[in-house]
Amino acid sequence: MRRLRQKAAADDRPLRDIVNEVLRCGLAGPGLESSTYTFRLTTVPGRLLPGIDLTDRDKLFDLLDGRD
Repeated sequence: MRRLRQKAAADDRPLRDIVNEVLRCGLAGPGLESSTYTFRLTTVPGRLLPGIDLTDRDKLFDLLDGRD
């Protein structure tokens, strides 16, 4: 914390800016920016049940919550 305060004073910048900069650099350390994670959504065939209206959001929520 002392070193952060010294850097903030030396750069004439607010302490919060220095802390945010250090956090950003630390979180973007080696390996994180080159992540190979890919989100894949698996779909399955299905059918629409009678009485379901996909354009009525409130009715869908009620059905999902078990309210008729």
